[in-house]
Amino acid sequence: MGFPSPAKDYAESRLTITSMCGYDGNCRTVETSAGYAIINVANKPHPGDTVLISYCGRTEFAIVQGRALIVPEGESIEGEELDDTTVLGVVTHFLNRAGSQEDDPIPVM
Repeated sequence: MGFPSPAKDYAESRLTITSMCGYDGNCRTVETSAGYAIINVANKPHPGDTVLISYCGRTEFAIVQGRALIVPEGESIEGEELDDTTVLGVVTHFLNRAGSQEDDPIPVM
């Protein structure tokens, strides 16, 4: 019987989506036109967060601004319109495909 190798203290673990993005049982992956979005269904949305919503029979992303949701077209969903809107989760990460950088004005390299 030997002793444990001290080299194990310096060994790096393999990078995975789970370790990098904090992916757990409350997370879901949604395919987007540029890649994927990871949403957490347990997080409570706060002002400035991007959320995935279901509205008028379609699913899209919106930004929380006070008591309103701003969709990518710039429209505001507020007041009674929020009664027909369901927040499906808070976006924690966007993962863009390597080949779709021309669509993204600020690609992460």
